[in-house]
Amino acid sequence: MSDSHKNPTRSNDAHRHGAPPLPTQQPPRYSAQPRIDIQDAEAESPAPGFDYGAHQPGDHEAANPDHPPPAYTELPGQLNAENGLGTNAIVAEDGRVNIRIDQKSRALSQLILPQIQRQLTQVQQDPAPPPAYVPEFLGGAPGQNPPPPLNVVIQVVGSRGDVQPFVALGKVLKETYGHRVRLATHETFKDFVIENGLEFFCIGGDPAELMAFMVKNPGLMPGFDTLRSGDIGKRRKGIGEILRGTWRSCIETGNGLGVDPLKQTVEEWMGIEDQLPEQLKKPFVADAIIANPPAFGHIHCAEKLGIPLHMMFTMPWSPTQQFPHPLANIQSSNADASITNYISYIMVDILTWQGLGDVINRFRKDNLHLDPISIVWAPAMLARLKVPFTYCWSPALIPKPKDWNHHISVAGFYFLDLAQNYTPAPDLAAFLEAGEPPVYIGFGSIVVDDPNAMTKMIFDAVKITGKRALVSKGWGGLGADELGIPEGVFMLGNCPHDWLFKKVSAVVHHGGAGTTAAGIAAGRPTVIVPFFGDQPFWGAMVAKAGAGPEPTPYKDLNAEKLAESINKALEPETLERAQELCDSIKQEDGNQKGAQMFHQMLNYEELRCAVTPSRPAVWRVKRTQTRLSAQTATVLAQEGEINFSELKL
Repeated sequence: MSDSHKNPTRSNDAHRHGAPPLPTQQPPRYSAQPRIDIQDAEAESPAPGFDYGAHQPGDHEAANPDHPPPAYTELPGQLNAENGLGTNAIVAEDGRVNIRIDQKSRALSQLILPQIQRQLTQVQQDPAPPPAYVPEFLGGAPGQNPPPPLNVVIQVVGSRGDVQPFVALGKVLKETYGHRVRLATHETFKDFVIENGLEFFCIGGDPAELMAFMVKNPGLMPGFDTLRSGDIGKRRKGIGEILRGTWRSCIETGNGLGVDPLKQTVEEWMGIEDQLPEQLKKPFVADAIIANPPAFGHIHCAEKLGIPLHMMFTMPWSPTQQFPHPLANIQSSNADASITNYISYIMVDILTWQGLGDVINRFRKDNLHLDPISIVWAPAMLARLKVPFTYCWSPALIPKPKDWNHHISVAGFYFLDLAQNYTPAPDLAAFLEAGEPPVYIGFGSIVVDDPNAMTKMIFDAVKITGKRALVSKGWGGLGADELGIPEGVFMLGNCPHDWLFKKVSAVVHHGGAGTTAAGIAAGRPTVIVPFFGDQPFWGAMVAKAGAGPEPTPYKDLNAEKLAESINKALEPETLERAQELCDSIKQEDGNQKGAQMFHQMLNYEELRCAVTPSRPAVWRVKRTQTRLSAQTATVLAQEGEINFSELKL
């Protein structure tokens, strides 16, 4: 798209009231939260002592998505012990990060302990944020001014289990607070988003392909075998597409399914806009971004637009002493556990940037016209910049670590109520009524190489337990056409977990955060068979809480082990603990809490227009702190009271 259209007008009503086009070189937009400026932060705060020989493509070295990035060490996907700290990390066959720490001197302790102590000191000394706004009808104090309605884009990369919690949050932001909410995710979830009353925007990427890749490369950190196979070139192209999609989702009219307007002339773009259905013609420019970390483009888009960013995720992503990064396997360490746990977050982030840093920097330079980031400085960037982070799991399952500051919160699970609109098929209803509650067995979005072998193993395990079972087909293609379905087994299609899990005796699944939440919330003991990613973490957390047996990784699973785990889950102590967790979760309202945390960190009073406080401010009068909405600025300009040359974004 031509330069004259690269910088969009900042608000919906700016278009409606004829505000003049913005200059090509945008000044930073006024923002209540400290404006994200990575370059300034990088200059003021050097990287915390890590130097793995990172090489950053210069101005004359274009990043190539078809080729692996320059390596920090001799082999991609590895950090070796030659860094002087005794730390070693390698991406294993299952894509998780195997970490070994052999501390031969106190170099690592001397580097990490001051950071840990500083983090704890800040928790104690930093002032708490003001109380969150709570609407009066939800028990809030009367007479409060609600936040101004904003254009909020929620950027989510992942499977259905990753997207569904944000649909629940988006409904609260729209229905309770009156925001315009755009959920930017993969095309396959378009109908799911729209039928729940939210606007959809496609950021590209195929979650089924992504899931198949992540079975071997969770966190999108490629191991050496993956690089050698050529698979990584395809995935890196996909990430490049998603990065561009995150930017388009912040500024573009429509749903993202047309031709990329950033690659068109103004005339071509306007011709296509004219053909859009009426409901897709309403301009959208984001006032705030909510995102999960794998969306990757979030912080860079926020920096470009000068708008607030709030991260939300289903698994821990903020460094802590309490437990290691969910993608890390701590194989050996002679360092203190708090140091080992803390550094695991930095090492996983380093490997992620090793695989994708040049693609991200290409996006910054070519699409956002921002300077590249040093890949030495980039790891742990979100933590150092204190970007607000809200985690959507129950504090009854994992309490907030004591070394997480006020900008990090644990809200509770975000649940989407699908049960009330669901009517089971007659054959499913008949099966459920025909005997004792069955065991649910399903592996969600997982793609397995041999679905029939997996199905046979499940059938054999069910026979050993003597229990009835519901076996979900899922994306993995679990089928039984060639094998024959044993007595007492029902092959299940798509069915909402919040309805189904109340009717089963136990749940067996892969350990996705969403499925784990649904099982615990229903008070059902949980057996987790982790495949990759954060799934071993959730298996460990469920076992630690006493709501299920220790997890058995998929690669170690057989019919006897699966049957043993199911029997363990059905023991009285496990059933009792699962019900206790359920009772605690019933007292929480994660959806509302998450929305409150968003507004608490937003400091929305500073976003109001000085003349019409019910509208968000877009402009600031130069040399003053007077902020104006697009509509107010346009009216004042039309009346000759102000000139747009006197305004800054």
